[in-house]
Amino acid sequence: MENSIKNITDKELEALLIQRFIRYARINTESKRHIEQTPSTPGQWELAKVLQNELLEMGLEAELTEHCYVIARLPASKGRENSPVIGFLAHLDTASDVTGKDVKPCLVSEYNGEKIELEGGFSLAPLKDPGLAEQKGRALIHSDGSTLLGADDKAGIAEIMAAAEYLIRHPEIPHGPVEIIFSPDEETGKGLPEFPLEKIKSACCYTLDGGPLGEIEAECFNAYEAIIEFQGKAAHLGAARGILANACLMAASFAAMLPRSESPEATDSYYGYYCPLEISGSLETARLEVFLRDFESEGMKRRLLALESIAKAVEAQFPGGKVIVKTKLQYYNMKEKILAEPLVMEVLEKAMENTGIKKQPKPIRGGTDGSRLTELGIPTPNIFTGGRNFHSKTEWVSLSEMCAATRLVIELIRLWGN
Repeated sequence: MENSIKNITDKELEALLIQRFIRYARINTESKRHIEQTPSTPGQWELAKVLQNELLEMGLEAELTEHCYVIARLPASKGRENSPVIGFLAHLDTASDVTGKDVKPCLVSEYNGEKIELEGGFSLAPLKDPGLAEQKGRALIHSDGSTLLGADDKAGIAEIMAAAEYLIRHPEIPHGPVEIIFSPDEETGKGLPEFPLEKIKSACCYTLDGGPLGEIEAECFNAYEAIIEFQGKAAHLGAARGILANACLMAASFAAMLPRSESPEATDSYYGYYCPLEISGSLETARLEVFLRDFESEGMKRRLLALESIAKAVEAQFPGGKVIVKTKLQYYNMKEKILAEPLVMEVLEKAMENTGIKKQPKPIRGGTDGSRLTELGIPTPNIFTGGRNFHSKTEWVSLSEMCAATRLVIELIRLWGN
């Protein structure tokens, strides 16, 4: 590894990361799953414009598309123009599970290893969070307990931006051409249909949207969304015997038949699940939304068939009622397509070795924009950001791990330039 890479200090990277991340975190970019337009919220436009301006100030070409994609290009060093173009991707939005309004990031310059009390009775406790205990003596940033923090994925954005600025400041590090992409509505899964594929030149990409140090992810769930519609039969409640088919109760019965042992709260690792997400209705009509997740295509087929079987069972319980199951593919497991391009992971593993980061491969229990981008023909594994407890009021991020992720991005760019 070149001396210029070995000599990158955390102090240098922290100066590029801290205020940048805090600035991004304070912008409310919470996305809304029931709004069909892309982006689904105005805050994503606000952050996108901030990023575009910062990239332009760095001297880079930076475009903001009609659907709120930021696309910037870092030109190759002299003599490296013919190296493969590689991309780095992070998403603008935060999840709607917990509010992202009025985020107050709290910087702890040197964590003392003790419990951190937050607002609303929440706390960060090292006994319950082993990753936190490992941060003793290091810097971290956490939410104040009233909102999420937004490290998912503003830590990834900050790391990509810091790596770009570092390379601009240090032209002695040779590299090939690089694309930087920031995308909207990743949390809702609705941004990628508008992905401007025709504008992208990257042979491969890397998302920065993962968790603890060393975590790399090259496989994810197969994902389906099921909308189950219940058509009941209304009647006056005082004269309902033998007539009423209660659509509300039909929907509740369907949800209750989904196996509890195959729910998100009962599974981990490579075990898939069913998750009822929303339920609504009246006596006459009701609606249930269910997410289905499985790493194997055969497992997903079983789950889809199970929904049809449950629908028949509910209809049998409610004479006169009707259950309609509509399913839609959300994304495929990206594993096979990434395995078909082994250099993508080989270069990543070499970069981790060069930067002294022990790899921690794991499956994504969800999906990223990378899984959808892989489907579109650009293999895109996922890299750690240093964040923890995503989508919660106890979210925090390790500053030293943010530095490690930034250093890894710089080394990836250098290696691809060779």
